[in-house]
Amino acid sequence: MKILVADTNLIPLRTRFEDGLPAGSEVHWATPGDPDALRDDVRDADVFVGGRFPADLAAAADRLRLVHVAGAGTDQIAFDALGPDVLVANTFHHEQSIAEYIVAAAVLLRRGFLTQDRALRIGRWATSVYDRSIPQPAALHGARIGFVGFGHIGRRAWEILRVLGAEGIAVTGSGRLDAAEAGLGWASDTGALGRLMTQSDVVVVSAPLTEQTAGMIGADELAALGPDGVLINVARGRLVVEDALYEALSTGALGSAAIDVWYQYPGADGYSKPSRLPFADLPNTLLTPHSSGVTDHTFRGRVDDIVANIGRLDRGEPLHNVVDR
Repeated sequence: MKILVADTNLIPLRTRFEDGLPAGSEVHWATPGDPDALRDDVRDADVFVGGRFPADLAAAADRLRLVHVAGAGTDQIAFDALGPDVLVANTFHHEQSIAEYIVAAAVLLRRGFLTQDRALRIGRWATSVYDRSIPQPAALHGARIGFVGFGHIGRRAWEILRVLGAEGIAVTGSGRLDAAEAGLGWASDTGALGRLMTQSDVVVVSAPLTEQTAGMIGADELAALGPDGVLINVARGRLVVEDALYEALSTGALGSAAIDVWYQYPGADGYSKPSRLPFADLPNTLLTPHSSGVTDHTFRGRVDDIVANIGRLDRGEPLHNVVDR
């Protein structure tokens, strides 16, 4: 069985990955930034491991049996180009690391630590202790957290935020979330998104990107969150309208945001602007390079899931986390 690995996040765990594979497995580690070599390598691969599988790779793959994403998102997989017998699976294990990011970002932004950091670098003590024009910042205790999506990430983040004394509400695609069971004030479908934005102090976006969710948060929703509100997007950039987000942050219509997912991504060299708009000039934004889930904890778990599924494929057993195409 030939396994082609095209996810650089797995390289630090190469030994763990290879040691877990079935006997006789042949592993090829793709060269980043070389699409021609990748197409050549995929021709006789049985398993492809990576987060991006476009139609041209699918056309080149002659004996592919499994595309395994080393993460949760499958929006970069060309499902329509895959043969009917090709399985697609994903894996998670990011919820702990992303929950840590959400809590850290919520504290950082709600308490005004970004502003204080920048001010102190030029000698100004920007706190109510020394400047009476500055209000005392709000704690997370008593804050209402609105979750747009409440899967692995939302649930784990809520477990931590709940301990800190926050309140929670949520909207989901299905609308079937039991609010009482989850310890939330209320839960509904996305038809109640406006209500959630109006009632929340902090909004966490962790919904999947689909045709229905793309652009679901625009100018009206950001205005409803308001000048004291905090938006944290750990899902996909395009769930939030790019121009509306920049406008709201730059004019003060929205208080602050932590943006971990973007509208433009770099090539293999790791250099590019994340947006055509100058978010980097805004003092009220925390900008991170889609790194909220990137920890050794996340990828150890993902490697173990992937090699376990390859073992099941080799033995002819049902796979776990198969994506419904």
